[in-house]
Amino acid sequence: MRRWDNRPIYEQIMEEYRARIVSGAITPDEKLPSVRELSVALAINLNTIQRAYRELESGGYIYSIPGKGSFAAGRENVDPGRRARLFDKLLEAADELKFLGVNENEIIQVIKGGKRL
Repeated sequence: MRRWDNRPIYEQIMEEYRARIVSGAITPDEKLPSVRELSVALAINLNTIQRAYRELESGGYIYSIPGKGSFAAGRENVDPGRRARLFDKLLEAADELKFLGVNENEIIQVIKGGKRL
C-alpha cells in the first residue's frame, strides 16, 4: 500500500485496489482481504475500509458474497459510464500535453507503450 496523501483514506484504499485489479495484479474472482483483516493490517478504522469496498463494489470492480467475502470482478462488471469518463480525462490530458509542447506522436507512443517518455 502506498503512503497516505491528503485525499480521504477510503479513496486512497479504493484507488489502490482499483489499480491492482485493472493492472491484473489482482485477478478476477480473487478473494480480497476481509474488511477486518485490512483494517488491522493498515491500522485504519473498519468503517473506512467498508466505505472503500462499497465504492469499489458500486463501480463494479469487486463483488461480495455474504459469509464468503469480497472478490475482484471481471471487466464486464465495471460501470459502463466509467469508460466515457476515462476517455474524457484522456482527451483533457492530451490537450494539456499538446499545450505544453508535447507532439501527438509522443502521446501516442506513451499510450501504446504504457510508460512515460
